[in-house]
Amino acid sequence: MNKTTLARTLACLFRSGLLSCGLVLAAGLLAFALAAENDTLDVFLETNALETKAPEAEVFKAQSLGLPAKETDAPYVAFGQWLPALLTQFNQLPEVQAQLTRQQQAELAIQAADRAVYNPELGLNYQNADTDSYSLGLSQTLDWADKRGVATKRAELEAQILLADIGLERNQMLAERLLALAEQAQSRKALTFAEQQLRFTKAQLSIAKQRLAAGDLSNVELQLMQLELATNTADYALAEQAALVADGKVIELLGNNNFAFSEFIKEIHVFVTQAKQAPATELSPLTSTLPALASAYQQVLLARVNAMQVKADTSADPTISLAAEKEGTDNKLGVGVSIPLQVRNNYSELQAVADKGIAIAEQGYLARERVLTTKQKQFLYALPRLLERYQDWRELVQVSGAKAAKSLSQQWQAGDVSTSEYLQSRRQLAASYLVGLNLETAIYQSWLTWMGESGQLMPFLDGSAEQISQAPSHMPNAAARTVNQ
Repeated sequence: MNKTTLARTLACLFRSGLLSCGLVLAAGLLAFALAAENDTLDVFLETNALETKAPEAEVFKAQSLGLPAKETDAPYVAFGQWLPALLTQFNQLPEVQAQLTRQQQAELAIQAADRAVYNPELGLNYQNADTDSYSLGLSQTLDWADKRGVATKRAELEAQILLADIGLERNQMLAERLLALAEQAQSRKALTFAEQQLRFTKAQLSIAKQRLAAGDLSNVELQLMQLELATNTADYALAEQAALVADGKVIELLGNNNFAFSEFIKEIHVFVTQAKQAPATELSPLTSTLPALASAYQQVLLARVNAMQVKADTSADPTISLAAEKEGTDNKLGVGVSIPLQVRNNYSELQAVADKGIAIAEQGYLARERVLTTKQKQFLYALPRLLERYQDWRELVQVSGAKAAKSLSQQWQAGDVSTSEYLQSRRQLAASYLVGLNLETAIYQSWLTWMGESGQLMPFLDGSAEQISQAPSHMPNAAARTVNQ
């Protein structure tokens, strides 16, 4: 019987329960002395220490290093399966309800502006003299300069600005909450990873103690394993603290920390891919359709209406009056027209101030457009590279890393790799996994920040699955549509 056969025979006897505890220890010592092949020690040690089946042990190893096996990867869940419940909870927030009240207030302001500017005036007069006189007068000032029409236009523009601002606020609020949910998911991944690391190190420490008893491991190496266990314990405590902080942020923003949430990096990748494929000549025109620019554009129109209103308010509106008078036995009827004379003040300075307001609003719009264009270019420059690095990480770490982790464990158990080298390699693999988590967080943060600031998030999320897969790089905007959704 060769060494490999003997070791595997002992492992089979252990599985079947035919050996007592003393025989198991003796068999273990004999196996360590005779075995020279890595797979022999791997079979024996995994059977003796972890007491798991081979497929389960492989999955456990992969998970302990943060390298999920294919069968343990989370399935893809589309927006339509978890987003509606989140939006329902989001729309019930007091902040959102206050926005709806502000929208109703703007609609009432439009109705109030579309009313007559001047009411008729009724005058009664009685004079007690030698001959008593009675008079009745009715006067009406005419809205000759169309103050009513200008006020209605102003109220409509102010309402549109309010709707655009509310839409942008809602996009930013939703982006902030989605980012909190994404960070919560990442913190839970890190917590699960830290827990798996801790469990795996405990199992390896048990193997190390058996190797020490067999004379295959030094006491210093055992102490290194114990130090690694202490480090993993501290990492687990820190990961739990970070997870609690993330849960607290979600509770603060949404009132609850248990929401159905799934990764949507796939949708982000589709969005960025289509944005990159857009011709460069279309970038500037499309930028002007961003929802975030709606308010600034309406401000320019409002400035022009303000100039019209100054002209209307300072215009001289005539007043027409009718009067009936009875003095003694004489009846009199009078008609009068009065027009203010703008001699001492023609209000030209007020008109000049309003005209300057138009120039200021136009420059403000151009400045806002420049800022958004710059951010858009930065977004389209940085996020594709983050996605490329993330794809590289998935291919190298999740595929090759899992194989390297298994081979490394086998070599350490066989004594081909020292404990210090083994622990250092494990830390490198663990660091690679944490880098992947940081990449995911950076992708979510970059995408959600831009989508919130540009006002594109809610139009993007409100589309169906087919619309999401075919979504253009910039969704067309209407301020009212953004808010009503």
